[in-house]
Amino acid sequence: MTEASEPTHTSWWRSPTRHWNSLLNEREEQVFLVLTLLIGALVGLMAVAFIVLTERVGMRLYPVGGAAWHRVLIPVAGSLLMAYLLFRYFPDARGSGVPQTKAALYARDGRITAGTTFGKFFCTSATLASGIPLGREGPTVQAGAGIASVLGRNLGLRPEKVKALIPVAAAAAIAAAFNTPLAAVLFALEEVVGDLHAPVLGSVVLASATSWGVLRLLLGNDPLFKVPQYQLVSPWEFVIYAILGVAGGLVSVAFTRLLLGMRERFLKFPRKTLPLQPVVGGIVVGMMGWFVPQVLGVGYEHVGAALNGGMALKLMVLLLVLKLFAVTTSYASGNAGGIFGPSLFLGAMLGGAIGSVAHNLFPHYAATPGAYALVGMGTVFAGIVRAPMTSVVMIFEITRDYAVIVPLMISNLVSLFIASRLQKQPIYESLARQDGIHLPTAETRQQEGHRRVILAMRPAVQVLAADMTVQDALEKIGSSESTAWPVSDDRGLIGVLSFGKLQQSATAGSQSKQLKELLDEADFPHLHVDHPLSLALERMGAYQVNALPVVNRANVHKLEGIVTLKDVLALYGVGASEKA
Repeated sequence: MTEASEPTHTSWWRSPTRHWNSLLNEREEQVFLVLTLLIGALVGLMAVAFIVLTERVGMRLYPVGGAAWHRVLIPVAGSLLMAYLLFRYFPDARGSGVPQTKAALYARDGRITAGTTFGKFFCTSATLASGIPLGREGPTVQAGAGIASVLGRNLGLRPEKVKALIPVAAAAAIAAAFNTPLAAVLFALEEVVGDLHAPVLGSVVLASATSWGVLRLLLGNDPLFKVPQYQLVSPWEFVIYAILGVAGGLVSVAFTRLLLGMRERFLKFPRKTLPLQPVVGGIVVGMMGWFVPQVLGVGYEHVGAALNGGMALKLMVLLLVLKLFAVTTSYASGNAGGIFGPSLFLGAMLGGAIGSVAHNLFPHYAATPGAYALVGMGTVFAGIVRAPMTSVVMIFEITRDYAVIVPLMISNLVSLFIASRLQKQPIYESLARQDGIHLPTAETRQQEGHRRVILAMRPAVQVLAADMTVQDALEKIGSSESTAWPVSDDRGLIGVLSFGKLQQSATAGSQSKQLKELLDEADFPHLHVDHPLSLALERMGAYQVNALPVVNRANVHKLEGIVTLKDVLALYGVGASEKA
């Protein structure tokens, strides 16, 4: 019996890959389930490490009552060091992490490298510990998704399964970062996937619970903020909460526009300045910290003070203004960190300020300022992140106070309405677009049954060079049946030129003008492979052309092909296809 079984045992060890692939094919769902539990545990451990490093190291670097020069030097030195590491070794570890996670899900087949995962964790920990007032929650999402991606790919999972692990890890990250397992599930489905009925719901719940269990085992089950129980003093308070919703919506729009506008300016600076750009954020934070120490760090302890009514009105207003500029400058200049924590801080200061005014004016009809600070947290979060359901559940789980749920829902709804009206595109999608990453909209994701651009796409044979003159371009296109051509330089695709625009320039006597001078590189018509063909027809009609370039979602300058009107019509059986 022993001799007979020995060859089988030996052959198993000699060909583990073959046996693993066989097991994976037969038991893929079971493997995925085990991997979900493993990811939940690993991401929970990482989130705990994030919390310990950013809080305890920060307290040592700039302790309360320490020398004022510490509050200037530490943020500047931290941002300078991290700027070099981000530029030299971890270029994909900048920013929040949520847009990058969504890009991995929708544009990169779930791929996040091990280097980016490590860089995100290390650089964000050091940046936040040095006092830069960004959040750790978004980076935890990307680093957690990186762990899931590396494990899934190394274990040989299909790309579809690797992509399915991304929201699983995102839920585990938020569950441990905020101690909110239910809100984490909603965030993964509402924001990352964009579908509350996604097939990965079960795995998302399991990973969230596992990560939360690890957090509770290591750090206890205390809520993020300890607040007293609040009660609705009078029905007239609903009016004040609606006013808070209006203010929250306006602050959300101001934050989003300021951050996007500043970041756009930084992105236009020469590339050689990239290693020094984050230092701008460090200097701004350091100068503010010299005079107002509360600006440094995420500031959850100050949020706790506002929730318990222990902060003066003038200080809350001052911190609201200073933190708004400190956070947007730090993020826009390229430091590693998220906007989750800052949005809660801004909301607490805004709500506390409005609550203080209301309570002073109407002491018998308005609750204490802490109740409004609590609602303000969710209000600004909903306006900035655009995840209203997550916001309501998160505030409830953070504080474990059910009394303010209805006021929170009212205020959130008003804030979301104003923010979405004044700032059409959500902040994460806007940040991704600035990086040349075009994330699919909710409408695009819902059009699963439509025919896609990839079915009609062909290679782009005729591409014009950006340094080519108008005269040379007209000669090159000759008798082409197309009415628009992609234009590229050493970066890749930079725009599209129509025959009408070329002819107009030639008629105006600009034959010697280079093609790049005619382009608007910031916005040019294009398509993605997963777009429905109906959208291709709409855009061709809008721009009066019969061909459009198809670009990569993760890099708008990467030309993947071209779609012509004839090929679209041929796919529907109208006319003959030009394809061979």
